[in-house]
Amino acid sequence: MPEYEELDPRFKASLLNWMKTDNPFWSLLGMEIIGIKKGWAKIRLPFTKKLTNGIGVAHGGAIFSPADSAVGMALIGLTERDESISTLEMKINYLKPLSGGEIIAEAKIVHRGTMTAIGDVEVRDGDGNLIAKGLATYAIVKK
Repeated sequence: MPEYEELDPRFKASLLNWMKTDNPFWSLLGMEIIGIKKGWAKIRLPFTKKLTNGIGVAHGGAIFSPADSAVGMALIGLTERDESISTLEMKINYLKPLSGGEIIAEAKIVHRGTMTAIGDVEVRDGDGNLIAKGLATYAIVKK
């Protein structure tokens, strides 16, 4: 992994707390940040039966959610206080079914412009097997 700059410790603590207390969707799914730096983030989602589709494997949305969230968290460290971000578009390729363990999404920002950013994300199972690959475009808007 390339070297990514650490977040300011106070900002990082505030962000981690916010994700635990003020993000209902993350709480609903059980997602958590397991690593975050400027331009890079890793999100974990424990696999549970509630994340399965009708054939007992992880629903595509359960894989997509941590992938999108990882890109957002990677980008958060590269934004200013007067900027907000939002997903504009995301493409994901599902490569392998998942029926247990955990979902780990690791994202890096490959381009940060003035109005948009591009993030690359790999989603792996708990054993490190690649299960999905995604590319996201985010909007960057002045508040």
